[in-house]
Amino acid sequence: MVKLTSAEIKAIRSLSAKKFRDSEGLFVVEGEKMVSEALASPSFKIERLLRREEIGQEQMSRISSLDSPSPVLAVVRKAPLKKAEAGRGLFLALDSVRDPGNLGTIMRIADWFGIDGIFASEDTVDQYNPKVVQASMGAIFRKTVTYCDLSELCESFSRAGLPVYGTFLDGEDIYGCDLSPEGLIIMGSESFGISDVVGRHVDSRLRIPSYAEGPGSESLNVAVATAVTVAEFKRRSR
Repeated sequence: MVKLTSAEIKAIRSLSAKKFRDSEGLFVVEGEKMVSEALASPSFKIERLLRREEIGQEQMSRISSLDSPSPVLAVVRKAPLKKAEAGRGLFLALDSVRDPGNLGTIMRIADWFGIDGIFASEDTVDQYNPKVVQASMGAIFRKTVTYCDLSELCESFSRAGLPVYGTFLDGEDIYGCDLSPEGLIIMGSESFGISDVVGRHVDSRLRIPSYAEGPGSESLNVAVATAVTVAEFKRRSR
């Protein structure tokens, strides 16, 4: 049986906080599937692998952030930072998305639909937050997020001659407007949508129409809205 020191346990547990993930350049992955995804990724390096059968249930419970600790936990080195700039293809940009579950789900959506990259404002939830990592179901090892100034990013797409789209409640019906197979799609925060500062860079304001008869929901969850929006872009490009 491997005995972890108090210092080792404290170091692993500290990675639940962003400031320690940033300072150490590490994050935690839990679960057989997630760890296997990390092992298969060329962009990530596993620094330490711990199995319940080797360290025991009590120690695994002390280092796990899950209510029911998984059989395996890995301490993983973060992926190298990418440059925030326009590129050929279809990209997502997230403006102040704060909910970990939403970000993890959006990563899965981007992975499923073959989105070429994800950008996010600096105040978007950290992609290495344990809840984001779990919600991504392994997509984080293929679709990492590049944090940047979204206004500058939009300008780089415009300079490259690529369209910038944004979703708004008062936009044009997405099913009746022209969509390009390349460009940047901005999705706004759960509470306030796309900020005015970023919104002024949008070329085409899109709206997902409601088909409810009579009073209905005011808006869609940002992850659901992302799936609907991206699906329509991809449908058009086929």
